[in-house]
Amino acid sequence: MTMTQTATMSDHEGSSLRCDRFPASRAEGLDRLNAFLPAAGRAYAETRGSDHGPSQRDNVSVLSRYLRYRLITERDVVAAALAQHGPQGAEKFVHEVLWRTYFKGWLEQRPDAWTRFLAERDAERERLARSGGLRKALAAAEAGTTGIEGFDDWAQELVAEGYLHNHARMWFASIWIFTLRLPWQLGADFFLRHLIDADPASNTLSWRWVAGLHTQGKTYLATEGNIARYTGGRFEPRGLARSAESLSEPPLAGPRALPALGSGPGGPSLLLVTAEDLNPESLMPDGASIRGALVARGAGSPEPWPWGDKADAFVGAAAGDAANRVRERYGCAAAVVDALDASAIIAAAQAAGARSVVTAYAPVGPMADALALIAPELAAAGLPLVRLRRAWDERFWPHATKGYFALKTRIPEMLAQEGLRA
Repeated sequence: MTMTQTATMSDHEGSSLRCDRFPASRAEGLDRLNAFLPAAGRAYAETRGSDHGPSQRDNVSVLSRYLRYRLITERDVVAAALAQHGPQGAEKFVHEVLWRTYFKGWLEQRPDAWTRFLAERDAERERLARSGGLRKALAAAEAGTTGIEGFDDWAQELVAEGYLHNHARMWFASIWIFTLRLPWQLGADFFLRHLIDADPASNTLSWRWVAGLHTQGKTYLATEGNIARYTGGRFEPRGLARSAESLSEPPLAGPRALPALGSGPGGPSLLLVTAEDLNPESLMPDGASIRGALVARGAGSPEPWPWGDKADAFVGAAAGDAANRVRERYGCAAAVVDALDASAIIAAAQAAGARSVVTAYAPVGPMADALALIAPELAAAGLPLVRLRRAWDERFWPHATKGYFALKTRIPEMLAQEGLRA
């Protein structure tokens, strides 16, 4: 397992390439994908684990923020890699992309992992008020003043850039849990508050994996030699934990079936675009009667999202790009709003003459919770909220019930069903 460079938890281009060097648009995401494709074969398989430093990221795709908000999709990336390198050459890159799909599907079928994390995070935050020692240790870890070489650099890099290389994220999480003995929930929260690509599924489950909770008893131990090797000797930390005893917890509920969705939109509709899927033109069925659109850059409640300033800035710009594409595609008005608000959605739908509100299915997380809150109000106003789930998710998510490698055996079959050569 990796906190994957392409799709799950990584995308860092360094201190000289701040977030304004990553224009938040679908066109930019596709351009970056095409620029990286020549390196997405053997070179990626051989070098993806190396963290050469903030200014040297040519060995990774730098696509996670675009994938996170679906400015580009997993299918876009996998199709392009297979076309460029074929199934054998692109195998490692394709699997890294599919870790994102796997985590999304796993959490969708076990949402208790997310709600438990939130409850435990809040409990740990409350404990900070009672424990001066924990407050001091947490402050040092987040500020990068622990004295641990590499770890301190990554903490500062994360705060400054909203970004870390995938391997660095794994090392960081392991040191946080097993060397510093800090609560993993506060580490996952630290990432959520600073990563531009922060994602409930990938972030929560990756931290759980390192801690030995995702795959019970299987932990990830950061070692001095591994860090020295894969950073080219830039970092040689001392005093790291020599063992990683798995954390424990009460068992989660077994996987549930994916929530059933109704039929697609019928008649004139208001398109509601959320930051969970900012590429609605590739999702809406042909012939959909879109009379107007709102693009919500945030969830609002009950869990405010996006969490960090850098993520919020990226999402805000991406929402504007999505609104422009919606106007061009459907020839209708498209306004960007800060958060989901039932009254504003109802007013926009009525002004457009819409009889329903159609939106992309939002996976487990703050946006899904916010949509669940407003759906009854929309229904009371005679506006059913119609959710559409991508065919990619429908195909892959149901198979994410165990470990990744149980899904892995089905990948060639499912890619063939998607019309992709695998």
